[in-house]
Amino acid sequence: MRTHNADAACGIAQAATIVGDRWNVLILREIARGHVRFDALAAELGLSRKVLTERLGRLVAAGVLHRSLYQRRPVRYEYLLTEAGAGLLPLLVAMQDWGDRWVLGDGSVTATATEDGAEHARMHALTGSRLPVDLELPGSDGVLRDAVAPDAAATVLFTYPATGVQWEEPLPGAAGCTLENRLFRDSWPAFRDAGAAVHGVSTQLPHEQAAFARAESVPYPLLSDTHLRLAAALRLPTFCGAGQVRLKRSVLVLDPRRTVRHVLFPVGDIPHAVEEARRLATALATGHG
Repeated sequence: MRTHNADAACGIAQAATIVGDRWNVLILREIARGHVRFDALAAELGLSRKVLTERLGRLVAAGVLHRSLYQRRPVRYEYLLTEAGAGLLPLLVAMQDWGDRWVLGDGSVTATATEDGAEHARMHALTGSRLPVDLELPGSDGVLRDAVAPDAAATVLFTYPATGVQWEEPLPGAAGCTLENRLFRDSWPAFRDAGAAVHGVSTQLPHEQAAFARAESVPYPLLSDTHLRLAAALRLPTFCGAGQVRLKRSVLVLDPRRTVRHVLFPVGDIPHAVEEARRLATALATGHG
């Protein structure tokens, strides 16, 4: 295909040579979700082995993926994101946000969702899926933490847009993040006594989360998804507000094997969602969920 001379100095044109192909984008989507082995990729994408081999070879050659040997007899590889590949996660999330808003939605910006929409269906389809094993996020103390607490009988992972942010205009579903954290804080003893962990996740920077945690005496970890690793891994609904990509409010309850057992989304009644999260996590932790 003939290209314009200016494309040589155009970052958009150069990126398009790598991610402009539909299958390349979907392969990256699946690898971000933790489907890193050839057979898993083929099954998720419904792609022929020949085409998948060709596309994976192109992405490795472009420096977006690297092959990692995990079995010698027969030889088998995992395909993992390089640093350059991880740098494409915000692009994948932006494409999803654009599709949710302009193709699957009515074009409006909202921090919530309807119960008959694509975001609702996608979130509730997470039930039974597993988080990638290497998914660690920086905590408010700057230490990388597993998104799923390794020593807990259940983990409640709740996502929220942001605390302490003045929105440019009222956005449905954006308000209430401080209230939500306070309610989880006040219920923390009940979660702890049941053997359940609580992790709050937003796209705010760790130092912003740390300041909030100190001011509100938050006893559980606040994790930063500023690089959108969790958002890409779970295809979480997002929106753009106050100049940044934000996570829509949701609550996931996971077992120790990293399997999503329960999904609360959309979250409209925050007090009810916190109480329901406590009930579901307690039941799971005590073997009744």
